[in-house]
Amino acid sequence: MKIKPVDDRLLVRPIHEEEKTASGLYLPDTAREKPQEGEILAVGTDEELQKIFKVGDRVLYARYGGNEIKLDGESHLILSRSDILAIVEDA
Repeated sequence: MKIKPVDDRLLVRPIHEEEKTASGLYLPDTAREKPQEGEILAVGTDEELQKIFKVGDRVLYARYGGNEIKLDGESHLILSRSDILAIVEDA
């Protein structure tokens, strides 16, 4: 299935990092906090939005922002521009 966001929305795949306690135990998904970083898979139709964000950009987003959807059995988010906090750039 292919999804193309409209207006000022972005399709983002959350980046889940393995979390480990100080003693070396791995936390199950149910004990982890929601991720706040993801990769943009599609950019909406808003021209200004398309100038700021590109497919492949890594972004930080609000912890409880957006709407979660399932694509090919994997969780994705549709986020509004206001849910995006920053673009992650390599130093």
